[in-house]
Amino acid sequence: MRYALVGYGRMGRVIDAAASARGHRRALVVDRTARGRGVARSVEAARWKGVDLAFEFTEAEGAAERIAHLLAAGVAVVCGTTGWDAGEASIKRAARTGRVGAVIAPNFSVAMGVFAGLVESAAVAFARAGSYDPYVIEAHHRGKRDAPSGTAKRLARAIGDASRGSPREIPISSVRAGHEPGRHVVGFDGEGDLVTLAHQARGRSSFAEGAVLAAEWVLGRRGTHGFDEVCRDLVRGGGR
Repeated sequence: MRYALVGYGRMGRVIDAAASARGHRRALVVDRTARGRGVARSVEAARWKGVDLAFEFTEAEGAAERIAHLLAAGVAVVCGTTGWDAGEASIKRAARTGRVGAVIAPNFSVAMGVFAGLVESAAVAFARAGSYDPYVIEAHHRGKRDAPSGTAKRLARAIGDASRGSPREIPISSVRAGHEPGRHVVGFDGEGDLVTLAHQARGRSSFAEGAVLAAEWVLGRRGTHGFDEVCRDLVRGGGR
């Protein structure tokens, strides 16, 4: 796979190392602050011939336009940018035009994918038991702009769907301080006891590895997908 990195900050560099370690070849970097050969300042200024897939990990502003441009150009996308509406119709139209696929998710940790499944199962059980109130607490480093996190919103949706309630009814508390890479806690609070499930990120490596797995999975597929689809295939042994 020949890949491009749209955004070459800390996450982009970790993805670069993970993709290279799995035998893939970097073709291009798109970053307005980067310099040198094989670098473009914007997706519009870049040449996409021979590029199979782009990892897009940047910022919410302009994300939909960047991803639509990539897809329409026939470049598959793995996007971990949060804080924007990934369900925009322009993204689906561009995927149809370019006949390629995209995996768009707030979190590319395989462990988080498994964790979300456990949360959903727990939500079903506690909804049947009754008298338990679910909640989500998430913490990230001070530099993370969006709050609550995309992952926390996803967990709230999973709880709401599993319990046939509304995600808006699930309280989410956010902390932005220090250097925390990411912690999500889901609680089911009853009068006599409390059950909590937690996922703790220790760094960016697990996200990068998951993003590369998503890239390998989406090549040859069309349309937009979530990382949960990738995780399901991996668990079943059907991943690439």
